[in-house]
Amino acid sequence: MPISRFLSFSSKYRPRQALNLLERLGPSKRVQSSNLSKSTRQNNGKLDVRLVEQVQVEPRVPRSYAIPAAILGFAGLAAFVHYNDERRAVPKGQGSDRGNVKGPTIGGPFTLINTEDKVVTGKDFLGSWVLLYFGYTSSPDVGPEQLKVMAKAINTLESKANLKVLPVFVTLDPQRDNPSHLRAYLKEFEPRIVGLTGSVGAIRQMAQEYRVYFRKIEEEGEDYLVESSHDMYFINPNMEVVRCFGVEYNAEELSEAIQKELKRTSA
Repeated sequence: MPISRFLSFSSKYRPRQALNLLERLGPSKRVQSSNLSKSTRQNNGKLDVRLVEQVQVEPRVPRSYAIPAAILGFAGLAAFVHYNDERRAVPKGQGSDRGNVKGPTIGGPFTLINTEDKVVTGKDFLGSWVLLYFGYTSSPDVGPEQLKVMAKAINTLESKANLKVLPVFVTLDPQRDNPSHLRAYLKEFEPRIVGLTGSVGAIRQMAQEYRVYFRKIEEEGEDYLVESSHDMYFINPNMEVVRCFGVEYNAEELSEAIQKELKRTSA
């Protein structure tokens, strides 16, 4: 290319004009530029040519990617709100012990049937300390183990500390656990355990009030399994939940924790 045409080209498209053109086309996160100086002699003249060596422009993120990102962000926000709601759940009557925390409470009124086929409500337990457990008689391992822990703990409290706590078992499988079946089952662990059953709707309502997780898993034919949580609830004489105990407690630890709670409330 002749020098005159080259000079005309380089003067027409200067580096600054090139950068301005890129800025008008769209924003970029990074623009790199460098100058290349080249000297040459021709016809006893000195030429100084400055060219743009490299310009890198990162492409825009397509809008189609923004929609999935927004959906993921909304899902994360929903999970965070649900997690905080669960953390705010406090035993009934215990809001004052946790500062000004406000949220859903554990517990509520109920109407069920005992093993003698008589109607029982929450008012029948007023005035007694209650250790409440939700389970089902067809539980293969965790349920029976928890009933053993319950029975041993209340016997330890009575024999060593002269403290009486009423054990109560509520079935989560009322279709199988009728009053007579429930009575025979509980006698194998501790005759003093009060067994409660009822309609499917009444059991579901009480489980929701006490925030008990359970579901029925259908199998072939009419057979099914029950999946549930296995917490115990320690309830004061006003029928307010004051403590929850998980399966990690053995009988000795459970009796000690209950005894400490009784001493704390009576102080």
